[in-house]
Amino acid sequence: MAQKYPSILLIGPPGVGKGTQGKMLGSIPGFFHLATGDMFRSLDKESEIGLEFTRYSSQGLLVPDFLTVRLWRQHVEQLIEHKLYTPNRDILLLDGIPRSEPQAETMQEYINPFMIIHLVCEDIDEMVRRMQKRATEQGRPDDTDELIIRKRFEVYAEQTAPVLACYNKDIIADIDALGTQAEVLLRILSKIMPAISAVKK
Repeated sequence: MAQKYPSILLIGPPGVGKGTQGKMLGSIPGFFHLATGDMFRSLDKESEIGLEFTRYSSQGLLVPDFLTVRLWRQHVEQLIEHKLYTPNRDILLLDGIPRSEPQAETMQEYINPFMIIHLVCEDIDEMVRRMQKRATEQGRPDDTDELIIRKRFEVYAEQTAPVLACYNKDIIADIDALGTQAEVLLRILSKIMPAISAVKK
């Protein structure tokens, strides 16, 4: 994996809509949405890595960096092998990685982020409601307990928010995450499209 993958990072607290926006963007030709959360949830729950993931997620904690990056590399290699993701054609939309400063440092070897979409929502209660609704609709046990959800916000503030400082401010776009899904998507596209045009020149 010597090649660095052109990437757009989706960063923001839990429940802010990274997955929803990532999936919509990923349906556009030329983009490939890779959500670390979905990657972990697809693991065999009885496997060594699956049990390890459950141990951390059930407490609202982040999976250790070395384990996350290792699994991410394996996952990307499988996507390329099965021709689901083509690095020379597709831009990676990374949702959920890097989630810490050490991860950002390690990932420098593998990705070339030219834009960071920073989804912002100051209303934590609204995000808690979104996550509990999502838990009911999608059967996600890690999103049902309000105490665990609020713990995840604390972990985000301590470990993930500082990731933004690892990148040049010029490539960070703050996006208001409140509004309809279409409204938020249009805000994101208004930032992404000029950036892609600049990269392709």
